[in-house]
Amino acid sequence: MKKPLILLVAVAAVTLAAWTSWRLLGDRDNTDELVLHGNVDIRQIALAFEGSGRVASLHAEEGDHVKAGTVLAELDTRTLTLQAEQAQALVEVQRQVVSRLRSGSRPQELSQARSRVTAAETDAARAKADFERLRILAGNTQGRGVSAQDLDHAARALQVADARVAEQRDALRLTELGPRAEDVAGARAQLQAAEAQLALLKHQIAQGKLEAPADAVVRSRLLEPGDMATPQKPVFALALTQPKWVRVYVGEPDLGRITSGMPARVVTDGQPDRPIMGKVGYISSVAEFTPKSVQTEELRTSLVYEVRVLVEDPGDVLRLGQPATVHVTRAAAK
Repeated sequence: MKKPLILLVAVAAVTLAAWTSWRLLGDRDNTDELVLHGNVDIRQIALAFEGSGRVASLHAEEGDHVKAGTVLAELDTRTLTLQAEQAQALVEVQRQVVSRLRSGSRPQELSQARSRVTAAETDAARAKADFERLRILAGNTQGRGVSAQDLDHAARALQVADARVAEQRDALRLTELGPRAEDVAGARAQLQAAEAQLALLKHQIAQGKLEAPADAVVRSRLLEPGDMATPQKPVFALALTQPKWVRVYVGEPDLGRITSGMPARVVTDGQPDRPIMGKVGYISSVAEFTPKSVQTEELRTSLVYEVRVLVEDPGDVLRLGQPATVHVTRAAAK
C-alpha cells in the first residue's frame, strides 16, 4: 500500500513542478518588461594646470558642487607678472620707434639739414676764393710771393670743402626721403615680437588659474597649497554631473527587443520606491563575455551586449559604481 502511494505522490509532484515551470516560462515570455542589472557610470576629469609652479591657493573641497568656469586653484604668478610688466615697457618703446619711423623727418630736421648744406657751400666758396687768389698771386709774382706749399694747402682745403658740400647735400636728400621701407618693416616686426612675448606672458598668467571645465562634483583634492604643480600632476578629480548612465548587459535573445530611445526606469537598493527615469542610449554592436559585476547567475558564461541607459539625475542621487536595476518596456518582436 505504501509503494503505490509514494509513486502517486511522486507523479503528482513532478506534474506540479512541470506545470509551475511552464507557467513561469510562459509568464516570462509574455511579459513586456525587461529587467536588467548593472552599475552607474559617470565621466571623470583629472584636472591639472597647463604649466608648472607652486600652488598658492585652493578653493574647493571634496564633495563640492562646482559650476563651469569656477576657479578651483591658483598658482603663484608673481614672477610672471613682473616679466609681463617689463615686456609691456618694451612694447611701448618699440611702438615709439615705429611711430617715429612712420612719421619721417620733422621740419626742424629738414631745416637743420638745409642749414648744414648752406654752411658747407659757404665754406667751399671761401676755400675756392682763397685758392684762386693764391693761384693768381703766384702767377703774377712768378712764384716769389706764394710758396708751392701754400698753393697745395689751399687746393686740398678746396677739395675738402667740396666733399663736405656733397656729403651735406646727400644727408639733406636722405632727410627729405625719410626712413627706408625696410627700416620701417623691421621696426614693425620687432614690435610684433615684443607684443607676442607680452601675450605669451599674459597667457601663462591666465593659466595660473585652474577653472572647472563643466558642472561637476569634486571627488578628490590631490594637492595642497605649497605643493609644486605640473601638467602631469592632477590637482582635482572631478565627476561630471551630466551625462550619467547605467551600464547593463543584454543577452542575444533580448537584443532584438531593445532599441535606442526606449524609456526605462532605474531603481536602486537604497531608494526602491523612487525610480529615476531614463532612456536607452548606446547599444554595442560587438558581443563580449558577461562581466563579473552582472548579478544574473544564468548569464555568467554567456555572450552579451553592452547597453547604456541614460538617466536624468537632477538630485544627484546616483553614485559612480552604484548597483542599479533597470526596467525597460520591451518592444514587440518584428
